[in-house]
This record gives sequence, structure tokens and C-alpha cells, in this order.
Amino acid sequence: MSDADDEPLLEEPKTGWKQNPEAVRMDIIKVATAEFALNGLSGARVNEIAAKTKTSKRMIYYYFGDKDGLYQQVLIEAYREVREGEQQLDLEHLEPLPALKRLVEFTFEHHRRNPDFIRLVMIENIHHGEYLKQASLIKSLNQPVIERLERIYARGLEQKLFREGLTALELHWQISALSFFNVSNQTTFSLSFGKSLFTKAGQAALKQQVVNMVLRFVLRPELIGQELGSNDHFVL
Repeated sequence: MSDADDEPLLEEPKTGWKQNPEAVRMDIIKVATAEFALNGLSGARVNEIAAKTKTSKRMIYYYFGDKDGLYQQVLIEAYREVREGEQQLDLEHLEPLPALKRLVEFTFEHHRRNPDFIRLVMIENIHHGEYLKQASLIKSLNQPVIERLERIYARGLEQKLFREGLTALELHWQISALSFFNVSNQTTFSLSFGKSLFTKAGQAALKQQVVNMVLRFVLRPELIGQELGSNDHFVL
């Protein structure tokens, strides 16, 4: 999908790129993320990305091959960031309800604070996942969130907290859907119904409601509204 504007130029790299190649590479990724999120794959220009980085257009092609390669790497790094954030939650050492609560809160907050991630996912859906299909690393990056949810759910079943018949994949879908819509449809929702849900107070209320919806969804029906021992702050 490269165009004439994005053909490599025989220009000298900007001063300083040799000192820390990985830092320069990540600088390119950061700038390119914003450009692709704003303009899409077809609208983004490597010239513009190069102008905003600490390196040159020639070095962008050296690192990523072409604009498509850069876009694919941007997608990979966007998913890597959210998965690494989940890993840092240390969910294995929490009881099932607090672990699930923390994961839901993290997902809601990550998406809210990273609208570029949401836009990139929307853009890739417009392209029917063409570039994610080519990124073999994506599946291995994303699988851990399902495995973590499987362990949380299994512990909840063992403690007779969670109802049977659910899957980790379904839970991930529910959490993602509730967190994703909050960002993806913010503009149209605000224009149609006002901005009250997107104030600081509105977002805090929505996050708590999303947590409650997910926890109520997984809890055994007879436990909803009860104090749950050491988890008595989860009276729903």
C-alpha cells in the first residue's frame, strides 16, 4: 500500500541515531502510532513521520522495510503494551474476585487513556485484519490474557464463587467490548446524548458499573448481594 510519497530517499540520517538504535526505533514507533491512528494506513505519510522523529526517512525504511512494515510493527507494539500492562498486575497472587476486578479496571483505564490503540484496532478491522494475519507474533502476544482469565475462572469455580458454563474467551470478549465502546464511540455518543458520561465523574461511574456488570455475570446467582467473607467489599 505504499505510494510515491513514501518511496525511500537517499538522505543522511539525523545526528545521533547511532548512539541508541533501539531508542530511535521506539521513537519511530511512537510517532508512527499517532500518525496511523490519526490518518489511517493510506493517509499516513512516512515523510511526516520522519520529520517528527529523531532519525531520517531512509532509516525508517532500514528498520521497517516499507510503510506497511512500519504499520504492522505499530500494531504489534500496541498489543504488546497492553499485554505487558496486564502481566504487571500480578493477578496470580490475588483471590478470584479481586483479580478479576483489577483486570477489568486495568482494561477500562488502558483503553480510556490510549485512544490511539482503539483507533488502530478499528483501522485494522477496516482492513479485515490483513496486517494482523501476517504478524505471527500477535497470537502469542495475546494468548496470555486468555490463560490468565482461565486461571482466575478456575480458582473462582474451585471456591464455588463463579457459576459454571463460562469460558475465558467469553469473559475477555465482555471486558473488551465494554471498555472498547467507551472510546470508539465517544464522539458520536457525545454528539447524540451529551458529554456527561465522559467527564471525570462520568468515567469513574462507568468504570465501576463495568466492574459490577462483569462480576455479577460470573458470580453464582445466590451470592449476588451477599458478603463474601474476606471479599466483603464485593457486595454487588
